[in-house]
Amino acid sequence: MRLTRRSGLQLAAALMGSAVIPLIAAGPARAQDASPQPGPFRHPVEGGEIVIHPVDHASMVLETPAGVIYVDPVGGAEAYADLPSPDLILITHEHGDHYDQPTLDALPEVPIIANGAVAGMLPEAMAGRVTAMANGDTGEALGLTIEAIPAYNITPERAQYHPQGRDNGYVLTIGGQRILIAGDTEDTPELRALTDIHVAFLPMNLPYTMTVEQAAEAVTALAPEVVYPYHFRDSDMATFARLVEEGGSGAQVVVADWYPDGAA
Repeated sequence: MRLTRRSGLQLAAALMGSAVIPLIAAGPARAQDASPQPGPFRHPVEGGEIVIHPVDHASMVLETPAGVIYVDPVGGAEAYADLPSPDLILITHEHGDHYDQPTLDALPEVPIIANGAVAGMLPEAMAGRVTAMANGDTGEALGLTIEAIPAYNITPERAQYHPQGRDNGYVLTIGGQRILIAGDTEDTPELRALTDIHVAFLPMNLPYTMTVEQAAEAVTALAPEVVYPYHFRDSDMATFARLVEEGGSGAQVVVADWYPDGAA
C-alpha cells in the first residue's frame, strides 16, 4: 500500500499491507426520522458502495471499493471483532474518545493518518507507518484523495477543548463522492466553505462541539445529500432533524445507533 502526499511535506512510507438503509439523493424537504437506526448503512459510489458501520460515539468503520478505513478507533480490539480488518486508520485528535493507544496496538499494522499532535504521541515503533497531516494538507491513500480540514471551537468559552490549528477533520473522495468527517468542531468558516459534500458526519454535544442549532445551520450551508449526526451524546436529535428539514437543504438525516449501550 502506498501513501502519498501532495502538500510538499515529508511522507512517511507505509507498507502492510443488520438493517441496511439505502441512502437517497437530496430533494425537497421531507419528514425526518430521529429514531436511532442500527445500520450498517450503504451509499452507492462509482465502482461500488461505501458501507458505514457506526461503532461508538465518534468511531466508525467505512468499507469502500478501495479498502477499509477505521476512523478514530477506540474501545479495544473487541469493538472491531465482527468488522472487516482495516487498510487505513484516520485519527482526528488526541482526546480519549478519538485516540486510544491500546486499541491501536491491538489492530493490524496498517498506515495511519493523524494530526500532528497525535503523530507526536505515537510510539516510535509506529513512526514508519504514520503520516501527519496539518490543516489544509491534501494527500492520497488507498488511491483516495484525503483533505485535512480545520476542526476547532469558535465560541470563546469552548476554545480550551479544541484550539484552532491543532485538530483535523477529513474530507474523503471515494468513487466520485465527497465524504465529510468533521471531527470535533463548531460551525467554523472553513466548514461552511466546503463544497460538493455528499455525505456529512457532524458532531453536536456541549460543551465540546456544536449545538444542534449550529449543526443544523451547517447542514443548510453544506447541503449534503445525507447527514449523520455523530458525537451527539445528550443532544436532542428530534430537534436537529426538525431544524434540518426547516432549513430547506433537502438533506436526509440518518440517526445511527452510536450508543448501543443506551448511554446517549
